[in-house]
Amino acid sequence: MSTKIDERRVKRLNDLEAVSDNDFVLYWMQQSQRAEHNDALEFSIQQANQFNVPLVVAFALWEEDPGVNPRQCWFMLEGIQQTANQLSRRGILFVVRLGEPCSVVLKLARRACMIVCDRAYLRDPINQRNQIAQDAECQVWQIESNAIVPVETASEKQEYAARTIRKQINSLASDFYQSLQTTALENSSLGSSIRGEDISRVEDLIKKLNLGFNQQRSREFIGGTSQAKARLGSFLSDRLGRYDERTSINDPAVSYLSPYLHFGQISPVEVALKVQSKRGQTRESKAGFLEELLVRRELGINFVHYCPEYDSLNCLPDWAAETLDQHETDDRPHHYTATELEAAETHDPAWNAMMTEMKKRGYIHNHLRMYWGKKIIEWTNTVNHAYRTALALNNQYFIDGHDCNSYCNVAWLFGLHDRAHAEREVFGKVRYMSADGLKRKLDVDGYVAAIQKQYSEEKLQTNEEEMQTN
Repeated sequence: MSTKIDERRVKRLNDLEAVSDNDFVLYWMQQSQRAEHNDALEFSIQQANQFNVPLVVAFALWEEDPGVNPRQCWFMLEGIQQTANQLSRRGILFVVRLGEPCSVVLKLARRACMIVCDRAYLRDPINQRNQIAQDAECQVWQIESNAIVPVETASEKQEYAARTIRKQINSLASDFYQSLQTTALENSSLGSSIRGEDISRVEDLIKKLNLGFNQQRSREFIGGTSQAKARLGSFLSDRLGRYDERTSINDPAVSYLSPYLHFGQISPVEVALKVQSKRGQTRESKAGFLEELLVRRELGINFVHYCPEYDSLNCLPDWAAETLDQHETDDRPHHYTATELEAAETHDPAWNAMMTEMKKRGYIHNHLRMYWGKKIIEWTNTVNHAYRTALALNNQYFIDGHDCNSYCNVAWLFGLHDRAHAEREVFGKVRYMSADGLKRKLDVDGYVAAIQKQYSEEKLQTNEEEMQTN
């Protein structure tokens, strides 16, 4: 265990010096929404101690943020409440303000010695960091804490597939499998006059944000580091040993950690260390999980970092783009609009159940996500329309939407990080998934009946709760 922040996680974003006679160090928290095993937080504390000033942590909530849907906002704010309480116990003021992030951060930074921020990978948050670095009157640092291996350390270029990054990222990972010790803050900021939003009532904040439409919070996925740790503990005890059965849809041996990793409510390094140290489990099951956590997850980070057009079909490899273009005019067996798809109004009961589960739960099994997306390609008029529809629905309803892996996985449906397969109508040489293949993985009739029963009962329960409230 060490207090040292690996220099490969640290990047200076401007050439200004720290303003040593200002009042505090400002840490703008966004990607790493946690008070534990957070390199950016520990770096900020160490800098505050060096300047003999307090640390203030800021968080900006913006109703125009394209990366947060209403369900995600519920989940995120549940986690923020926990983080605020944990920071308070360490003598750190946590300030939540409504508004465009650059404006929020720069206003607070007028009294700051320096600004510290989390590393971002997507276009809009990167632009925000660049704008802050340009307009700030003090030093700005960026710390990468949401990847096991920092993206530019893992590779200097966009990787073609998992097989091209696997060896090098696995060899580098051992350098970063290190527990991060906390540093005590020497000057408390809890007595500061800086004020922010009251975050004790999530529902009130959601209403203030005016996100545009009413989307139910998840009843199953509750945000926060404690929830992430509980899910990790359950996975280690009950499912890690049969992780090779994770493709089973009826009783999947999965971790359910994706939403928590997306919001940085738990560190991927902490997860990896817990998996590695778990006794009584086979090397194969641990390696299988680390393949997903390290290789596959960080392949997605590599993709959006090195591919400027990660959110368009221009990101596809040449062979995939060419074969889809050649089959653009093929007859489709069914045609559905984006509205019909979102309403789960297709001829396929299994697909409709997946769309319903996705809308209600904010999660579906990964194999079902693949089938769901492949059918959108098969049932829409053009490849571009299919891509836009799949990406929009993914980001609107999944709790882990708008993630690096959201863009990577949707592009995978169209051939990214894959190889050419036998040529067929509509898909060309892009991988196809059939209804018969789904039936070999899943009791389709049982799944459809279970989804219909579960969400009809949930609707009844919701109606009863609303009646009691009124």
